[in-house]
Amino acid sequence: MSTSVVQSSCEIKLRQAGIRPTRQRLTLAERLFADGDRHVTAEDLFALAQDAYPPVSLATVYNTLKQFSAAGLVREVAAPGHTTYFDTNTSDHHHYYLETEGRLIDIEETDLILSGLPETPLGKKVGRIDVIVHLTD
Repeated sequence: MSTSVVQSSCEIKLRQAGIRPTRQRLTLAERLFADGDRHVTAEDLFALAQDAYPPVSLATVYNTLKQFSAAGLVREVAAPGHTTYFDTNTSDHHHYYLETEGRLIDIEETDLILSGLPETPLGKKVGRIDVIVHLTD
């Protein structure tokens, strides 16, 4: 996909989500969404944006990912070791966590059946359920 097509689709995606497409946000969106669904940390995306002009700071990457998450463009997945991954696949699904690689892999929602959930506290409802299955070698 050409750079201009990716930029154009990212600009549309950001505008539709109510996010102003600044140059830095577009740069990060291009790198984040160019290769299909994936899981990245803020540090991963920061490394992908090292050639950006104007330069993008790690703080900007964190802030942008939080904005993208709040707008529903990515989904935050908390993994062990205080690592937060940002998943470009925002559909309902679960994850394998490869402990030796520090990496997430999707599990389709239909591949895991949950039952026996406890009642929620009064006035609360389940927003989503995240299951992370840890895999070791």
